[in-house]
Amino acid sequence: MDANVVTAVNSLTSRWARTLAPDNTVISGLGLWPLLALLATAADEPGRSELAAAADVDASTAARDAVDLIHTLDESADLHAALGVWVSDQLKLSESFDTVLPTELTGTLTGDPSADKAKLDAWAAQHTDNLIREMPLEVSPDLAVVLASALSLRTTWTRPFREQIKRVPTGPWSGNWHWLDRTDPDLDTVRVYDDPVAGPLTVVTVQGDADVDVLLGIGSPETPHSDVLAALVTAAASPASGRPGSILITQAEPSEALAPALTLAQTTSPKPDVSLNLPSFNVAADHDLLPLHELFGLTTVTRPPGREGHFSAISPTPLVVSQAKQSVLARFYATGFEAAAVTAMGMMRASVPTTQSLRLDVSLTRPFAFTAVHRSTRLPVVTGWIQTPTEPE
Repeated sequence: MDANVVTAVNSLTSRWARTLAPDNTVISGLGLWPLLALLATAADEPGRSELAAAADVDASTAARDAVDLIHTLDESADLHAALGVWVSDQLKLSESFDTVLPTELTGTLTGDPSADKAKLDAWAAQHTDNLIREMPLEVSPDLAVVLASALSLRTTWTRPFREQIKRVPTGPWSGNWHWLDRTDPDLDTVRVYDDPVAGPLTVVTVQGDADVDVLLGIGSPETPHSDVLAALVTAAASPASGRPGSILITQAEPSEALAPALTLAQTTSPKPDVSLNLPSFNVAADHDLLPLHELFGLTTVTRPPGREGHFSAISPTPLVVSQAKQSVLARFYATGFEAAAVTAMGMMRASVPTTQSLRLDVSLTRPFAFTAVHRSTRLPVVTGWIQTPTEPE
């Protein structure tokens, strides 16, 4: 896979993560990026440049990069990925349509909201293994184009967790929780990163049995959650930059804190190991992306366009992005992890502003004069006055 695309997806994810509120939530920058890339190739200026900058991609190759990314992901053992494109059967397409959207046309929109919704929902369910069963768009008769991506993953831990009910006596999580714990002989599943913004960050890698791992990151209590999220994305992109557990274990005494949530402890095991415990979690979120239109390069293409529209390469009919949404979920449990995301962009026909000019409106509703003039000499031939209308009703 192109390293520039990986960097671009990580950058988008990090910037988006910094905007999140401190609530249970989840996002998929990977689900959003291909749609921004497709739009970047399809859009006219200035929207083209805005989208390309948001996706950190060359607009001329962005659509092909998006398709290649989805194909690469779909070849993974644990991941499934798909792109979908639907257009209204009443929309005239430009000759360049297949070039700017180089992915197979998934289907057509009939303008019947119930039928179109059923079609879109079925696609979302199919490509997320029923983890997400609805397309996150409002389906209406004026929906002209839909672009969507779907991601799903399921992985099983190489070392499963033990399940128990644990009581946390103090702190923000005081109470009884469904808890997971396990030990791992691989000390280097723990690394500590010194992020220039977030400070020290403890990261634990939970290995899946195929080609997906889950990284868990925690910073100091006073570190803003947005900085921790962004630092974890950075750490995931360059794992070797962290200090591994096999080194950390030699740098402290028992009961000494090494990093956030990481302490050196004594064990009866014959060899050093890593003890990991955390609550199981199941989190789902729905995101409206338009309030973050500047972050995602959607500012221009969501505004009423000029006569030519924002996407003349898709259709000569002026189009505007009217919806941009994502539904996403993640579940971490004793034996594995599963996640899914459906991201969708909806376009509608835009009302085209008409050219207006000034008009002088004269209404003769009371007595008036008249004259007939010889054009070349300007001599008046007859002149008169009308006191009342002379033609009958």
